Amino acid sequence: MYERDTKKYNISQGDIYQNFGYVRWAELIEENIEIDEIEIPFFVVLTQSCDLEWDFEDRNKSEKEKRDKYIQSILVCPAYIADLVKSGKHLEGLGLIMENYNSKRWDIIKKNNNERYHFLEKNEELGLPDLVIDFKQYYTIPTHILYKLYKDHFVGSLKPLFRESLSHRFAFYLSRIGLPNIERD
Repeated sequence: MYERDTKKYNISQGDIYQNFGYVRWAELIEENIEIDEIEIPFFVVLTQSCDLEWDFEDRNKSEKEKRDKYIQSILVCPAYIADLVKSGKHLEGLGLIMENYNSKRWDIIKKNNNERYHFLEKNEELGLPDLVIDFKQYYTIPTHILYKLYKDHFVGSLKPLFRESLSHRFAFYLSRIGLPNIERD
């Protein structure tokens, strides 16, 4: 399910990172900069690998060359520790109380049969606990920032088959159509 390339030099879809400080917003208030920062325990890159490869090549071109493959930010989904998701405590740091799951409903999540969540099994070799991605939560990280920090936070990557499954499930979740409630007479 996972792999770790120790000679990795670029960012790819399915990469997993840990302990990442993320600035959600910063603003100037009365000559002070107020920063809304959170710690993301784990996240998985969802931007397509082909786009990331083209971007990487673009970053190594001279400024006088055409640079139309450049990506300004990378789409990521946080991956929360599964036990915290199960108990509804994974977003406590944001002051949010989430739903908790009984055994029957948790099994649906673990089998990836709940369209909102994607379960990733633990991997002791990489130091990964069981994780759950909540597709309602996603962020973008400026590409140049992730390149600056990725070696300090990189854990490993999902193998191609597993990252494709994740990508398809995320795209399906985002493309679903909300239907209105129809009142019947």
